[in-house]
Amino acid sequence: MIQIQKIENSTGIRIEMQNAPLLLLIAEKGFIACGYLNIEIAEKIGDCACAVSGVKTFEDVLNAKIDVMTSRAKELGIVEGMPCSEALKLMG
Repeated sequence: MIQIQKIENSTGIRIEMQNAPLLLLIAEKGFIACGYLNIEIAEKIGDCACAVSGVKTFEDVLNAKIDVMTSRAKELGIVEGMPCSEALKLMG
């Protein structure tokens, strides 16, 4: 099952996988993803991206704190431990 939903200033995409959902919040300047996506590849290709872990719902993502981010995300002022809801505002 694939779910697409407006989440604050982003588009949330949830894909049910075999053991856990793949969650992605896409904003104008970047995205926040669960641990399914590889942040090193996002860095290599120049994306503004952040990752969180231990999330199963969009609400979990919004309440989570950033675990890791790319250098482009750092340029926007995003730091490790920042709430995702704040990071999304910077990605606006």
